Amino acid sequence: MLAEALKAEVDAYVARFADQRDETGRRLVVRNGSHTPREVLTSAGAVEVTAPRVNDKRVDPDTGQRQRFSSAILPPWARKTPKITEVLPLLYLDGLSSGDFVPALGQFLGSAKGLSSAVITKLTEQWKTEQRTFSQRDLSEVDFVYLWADGIHVNIRLEEHKLCLLVMIGVRADGRKELVALADGYREATESWADLLRDCKRRGMRAPVLAVGDGALGFWGALREVFPETREQRCWFHKIANVLAALPKSAHPGAKKALAEIWNAEDKRHALDAVKAFDAAYGAKYPKAAAKITDDLDVLLAFYDYPAQHWIHLRTSNPIESTFATVRLRQRVTKGPGSRAAGIAMAFKLIESAQARWRAVNAPHLVALVRANATFEKGKLVERDDEQPDNDGRESGGDRHVA
Repeated sequence: MLAEALKAEVDAYVARFADQRDETGRRLVVRNGSHTPREVLTSAGAVEVTAPRVNDKRVDPDTGQRQRFSSAILPPWARKTPKITEVLPLLYLDGLSSGDFVPALGQFLGSAKGLSSAVITKLTEQWKTEQRTFSQRDLSEVDFVYLWADGIHVNIRLEEHKLCLLVMIGVRADGRKELVALADGYREATESWADLLRDCKRRGMRAPVLAVGDGALGFWGALREVFPETREQRCWFHKIANVLAALPKSAHPGAKKALAEIWNAEDKRHALDAVKAFDAAYGAKYPKAAAKITDDLDVLLAFYDYPAQHWIHLRTSNPIESTFATVRLRQRVTKGPGSRAAGIAMAFKLIESAQARWRAVNAPHLVALVRANATFEKGKLVERDDEQPDNDGRESGGDRHVA
């Protein structure tokens, strides 16, 4: 039970400092009754919890402040346990089977109610339906200006081949991030991405202004076919890993610093200067490493043509990577979901839960200007004066100036 776990946590804390005493020989850390009972909302309903109280008289020598005990099981601010809709997809994708939820979560939630295998199965069927409805929705009313794409691999417990989730997250014209599409693909193949992009276009999706992703994706060939007007930006997170793989470990510290001078430059001109410096430093000894930068220069530096406030968002496919990082789907060997449909449904619920916490891009008001083909130099908006007629009645373009 939760109360027993809290008591055990407090007892362990008090025992850890049992040898610390004041000048009169009394312990500095002791139990001090209990806090006022409070209700904690769980998936099984509201549970009344009485947390033990600790009197900690120790003083931090650096700050002069009293030490305080804080429960890791039930923090002072906690009034509810994590939503079951967030916990279950995460654990299911991480390899927990439906029959494991009662022993794994029953004690933590204070009850096994709502965690039976039948209930979990019913929930997964509901999530499959929600995912199918999501994949058929109309996209004509939403304008995605930026787009991130990546392929996430998931082991399937009852099948030989892995499930490859094709994930696309976009930035709306108002600056908010939103899941655009999630589908089952085959090893991130170009045709799988093309099918997904064609389906999105059929449902009314406009061509994004800029797409961001790993250079190894089959996504790029599909993008050029379906949305040829969309510009491409390679993910620097993946590119740095590829460059370092072509260098000896002894060269990694210097190379990382040199690469940072490129992707974190003041503007594109300074970035190009940093590219020349990188090629001069590593091109002779490690031509393959240098070529990974010089051969993809246009698609590595495309983000510099957009608002400076957006650069931090456009350099990598981090929105997708960070969403799935908690379960380390690329590296960890797990049992995984039992079917491909269940895997897609679980991933959909995981992203749906994470999406509620996504923040808008910096300077969201500039996203609409990007769609309107505004010009940006050194990350700043270039404004044009209204065209004025010359003395002979002909119109001439006004001067440009940086906002």
